[in-house]
Amino acid sequence: MHEQSLMVDLMRKINAIGTEQKAKNIVRIKVKLGALSHISADHFKEHFVIAAKGSCAEDAQLDVEVLTDLNDPQAQEILLDSIEIEE
Repeated sequence: MHEQSLMVDLMRKINAIGTEQKAKNIVRIKVKLGALSHISADHFKEHFVIAAKGSCAEDAQLDVEVLTDLNDPQAQEILLDSIEIEE
C-alpha cells in the first residue's frame, strides 16, 4: 500500500510537468531512490509500470538510481530527477 501512495504522488508530478510542457509523450524519466526509501529498483519499476498505464508516461524509459548515503536529508525519499519529453 505504501508503494501505491508513492506512485500516485510521483505520477501526479510527472503528469503536471507533462501538462505544463504540453508534452505529447514522456520518453524518459530519471528517479533517485533514497538509501532509506525501503523499495528496490526492480520493485519500484514494477509499480511504476502499473501506475503509468494509460498516462503520457506509459512508454517512458525509466532510469532508477539507488542512493547509498544513509545520512542524506532525502534518504527516505523517491526523487524525480528529470523528465525527457516529446513535444
